[in-house]
Amino acid sequence: MFYQQGEWAAVNQPILSLLPDERIKVRFFVPEADLSKYRPGATVRFACDGCDRGMTAKIDYVSPRPEFTPPVIYSKDARDRLVYLVEARPSVRLNPGQPVDVEPLK
Repeated sequence: MFYQQGEWAAVNQPILSLLPDERIKVRFFVPEADLSKYRPGATVRFACDGCDRGMTAKIDYVSPRPEFTPPVIYSKDARDRLVYLVEARPSVRLNPGQPVDVEPLK
């Protein structure tokens, strides 16, 4: 539980949480059929509402195991049921939890 200005915090209770810029990642899920397009070291292009055009991120993790589609995925189309988690480091600062659209660079 975090506190608002003016509230009393008990001893040894966290009052805020910091997330360093280098820990912010673009996390997305890739259907099995498209997995070969996303490899560590490759670059992806992504977009978000209100962001500049042409933003990129470098992939640093691709899950070795598939998982079922999470119940909440920000998508315009239906997703395959079996997907792989991919994480990429953006070249710009983003807000944690911000939905993005991702595509591989050709």
